[in-house]
Amino acid sequence: MGLQTGATVPARDRPRHGRGLARLHDDFVSSGAVDEGVRAVVSESWQRSVRSGVDPERTLAPVRLTSDDLALARQAHPLARALPVVRHLLVEAAADAGLLVAISDAAGQLLWVEGDHALRSRAEAMHFLPGADWSEASAGTNAPGTALALGRPVQIVGAEHLLRAVTPWSCSAAPIRDPAHGTILGVLDLTGGPHSATPQTLALVRATVAAVEAELRLQQLSLGDPTRQASAGRPQLAVLGRRQAMLHGAGIDQVLSLRHSEIVLLLSQHPDGLSSAELAVELSDDDLAPVTVRAELSRLRLALGPLELSSKPYRLPPLVTDLGDVWAELEAGRLSAAVARYRGPVLPASHAPGVVRLRDDLHRGVRGRLLAGGDPDALLAFADTPFGRDDLAVWSLAAATMPPSSPRRPEVHQHLHALDRALR
Repeated sequence: MGLQTGATVPARDRPRHGRGLARLHDDFVSSGAVDEGVRAVVSESWQRSVRSGVDPERTLAPVRLTSDDLALARQAHPLARALPVVRHLLVEAAADAGLLVAISDAAGQLLWVEGDHALRSRAEAMHFLPGADWSEASAGTNAPGTALALGRPVQIVGAEHLLRAVTPWSCSAAPIRDPAHGTILGVLDLTGGPHSATPQTLALVRATVAAVEAELRLQQLSLGDPTRQASAGRPQLAVLGRRQAMLHGAGIDQVLSLRHSEIVLLLSQHPDGLSSAELAVELSDDDLAPVTVRAELSRLRLALGPLELSSKPYRLPPLVTDLGDVWAELEAGRLSAAVARYRGPVLPASHAPGVVRLRDDLHRGVRGRLLAGGDPDALLAFADTPFGRDDLAVWSLAAATMPPSSPRRPEVHQHLHALDRALR
């Protein structure tokens, strides 16, 4: 049975506990043998780290992102939208308590490090700063890297860190997952001195992660980007991954029937409007009579309430669509944000030719930009979705472009081999 974690050691016993950890750390560094007193989660991480080439005495976390690259990574990352929640719930209190709050991406690269100013200066000496890679394979055992490797919350205390330079510190971290797909977006970490490893700090990190994921879920359910002022006040249409569209705003809040979902989506893509004959072609491969379409449009007009449906040709006021939001992110080159917004196929239950075309165009657009862009973080996020899970080209490029230090490398190669065998 391993030594207790610092979180469960009474304050009066922590100095002796710390000395015991330091001796076990020294034994491992000098001999490579792991004493049974080391917690299993720590001993397994030490061994993984050493196998990756980490030198406990000489390694420092590499700084991989330049200032320009860091700025782009922050702008494009889905967690940027939840940063106000972290600052409100954790950063202000952490600064007052002499702690640091860090957020990494899914590869372990720190994007934000905030909190106590004096502590930040000390942490920078060991490369705990934005742009640095704190995955296990680059920085050894540490809470952000080990939480990524295991996919669960972790607390690492003092000499449980593998790198000698990091042993005076303690940290608590938990992965942040995309509520739509369960994929890991990054890690939230709380770091400080030896007395910061308590049950309360890990509980605070987990609670903040839960609040961040709730905020991401709310943003996904609110059908537009609240930061896009141009769309303020417009009705919003959600069609991605939904059997039936949801229309919200301008006095309407309604889930539409599948046929009405198809019509509203098609009209949203044709601001100049469509005739009943043109809509008939877009809605069915069969000879759908224009009179049938007109009858459906009459029923739709009643369902739309205050939202005006004009005729001759049929058209709607401008709508904000989640389909359009994905295209906007792609056009701006924000691949990770595009993947985060791409929550599923366009109206997957629809067989209407016009909807099928929109569905295929969007999927090809997202996939094509990802394959052309070679962004490993965005590629992995897409690969983890149900519509990317079996895409051999995406997984192959993710394996080829991901950093050697990525904690997901073994999993990616294993999945890639499984896909290759299945295709054969």
